[in-house]
Order: sequence, then structure tokens, then C-alpha cells
Amino acid sequence: MKRILFTGAAGQVGGALATALPARGFTALPTTRDSLDFDRPESITAAFHAARPDAVVSAAAWTAVDAAESNEAAAFRANAEGPAQLAAVCAAAGIPLIHISTDYVFAGDKPEPYTEADPTGPVSAYGRSKLAGEWGVLAANPRTIVLRTAWVYAATGKNFLRSMLALGATRPELRIVADQQGNPTASADLADAIGDVLLQLRDGWRDEYRGIFHATAQGDTTWHGFAAAIFEASAGPRPALHPITTAEYPTPARRPANSRLDGAKLQQVFGVRLPHWRQGLARVMQEVTSA
Repeated sequence: MKRILFTGAAGQVGGALATALPARGFTALPTTRDSLDFDRPESITAAFHAARPDAVVSAAAWTAVDAAESNEAAAFRANAEGPAQLAAVCAAAGIPLIHISTDYVFAGDKPEPYTEADPTGPVSAYGRSKLAGEWGVLAANPRTIVLRTAWVYAATGKNFLRSMLALGATRPELRIVADQQGNPTASADLADAIGDVLLQLRDGWRDEYRGIFHATAQGDTTWHGFAAAIFEASAGPRPALHPITTAEYPTPARRPANSRLDGAKLQQVFGVRLPHWRQGLARVMQEVTSA
């Protein structure tokens, strides 16, 4: 297994895969919406056959959480229908698919970190579309690995870290939600984990590989705690950070209060464990500084 096709090459995870895959000896076959668009079903099969991959990583997604509340049909096309069709194409070719999912499939009301065995219960259109995507890809291809991740960020793109640095450069004070918990996960660390899972697949498929796994950074914090760590690591301005509740920052889509995911199963089955979120932050901030 050498040739890896991945969707969402223009996104945070896709951009990181472009580096992580070649570093492990794989041939990276990136696709964007120009060549593989879930709104154009015929492009899925065409791009797949043109690439002739040995495995596929489904990293493209509708990630505009609030916009999904008023565009649920479009979110379902991107997050459920398209990936399911891609999974079916992989099944016909007899190759594995790694599909990226999210903590938003959970309600967020559990006091402990979520395991893969916990019942789902999304509270947003985005979460519903991603859960449907999990069902779709698993039903379409017996060789499917679903990796749920959370709070993904990078040195580029639209994400919490970039928003904090931009706001901190112009505002002396910021109000940050402090009652939502999660695992901030650097896209580069997630891409490395995906690459390491693919290395395991080189030795052949095992039945235990099929199913859902949690893939987030070790450790957890709140958005307020994450913001504080970002500014501590930044060479730029350090605004005063005021903790607020979710109720004080209303959004169209509900967010899970607890987004923490337990990654023990990923380590047990694949031997893969992502670094602590503070290590990931240091890695991304180094990239920000270099840029």
C-alpha cells in the first residue's frame, strides 16, 4: 500500500496530510473540490479512478457549525451522502477508508471523557450530519476506520488559535467561554496519527481495525484555558482574558459542554497516541513564528 488519496486538501487536516504522508513513505494524492466535490457525485468516481489509490482518507467536511443550522441539507451532502458514496467506491475496489468525524456526535452532558461505546446524541445540525456520515461510511465499506477528533486548529485557516491571535492584536480585553471542555488538537498531530494508522494497514487488514476510534490530543482544557495558553506562547500582545459562560455567548448551534474524548482504544488497537495538547500548541506556535 503506497498511494493514498485524501479529500479536503485545502483544509487544515488535508494540508497537514500533504506533509505527514510523504514523511512515512506514502505517495500523497490530494484532492480539492475542483476535482472531487460531494455536490457533484459523478466527480467522486472520476477522481477515484484517475488516482488509483491503495487507501483513502476522507478529510473534507462542512465545518461551518453555525451555518449548518440553516443549511442542514448541504451539510448532509458534504458530511454524510458524499462520504458514503466515497466509501462505496472504496468497497468496490477492496481498499480501506479512514473517515474523519467529530466530538459533536455527542450531547456533551457526560461528566467524564467520552469513549467509543458511549451513546451518541448530537444537539446540532452539524453533529447530526457527521453522525449520519459515520453510519454511512461504515455501512458502505467493511474496511472503514472512523476517527473522531475535536477542537482542531493549525497555523493557517479558520480556527480558534488564529481568531485569538487576530483579536488579541486589536483588543486589550477578550471574553472567552470557560464552561466548555475539550482536547485542543493540532492538525499536524492528527495527520501524523492518520499516517501511523496507515502504516499499520500496510501489513494487511484485520477485523479489529473496523469501527470508530477517538483521535485527539492528550489532556484537556477549556476555551478560556486554551486562549490563555495561546497568548502565553505568543510573542505578540497579551490581552486580559475574562471567563464567561456559554449562555453569555449565544450561537445558532449548540455546542457540547464536554467534548473530551478518550483515546485509549486507538492506542490499544493501533499503538497510536497523539501528543499532549500543549506539545501540539508549541508545534503550531513555532510554525506561526516562522511564518
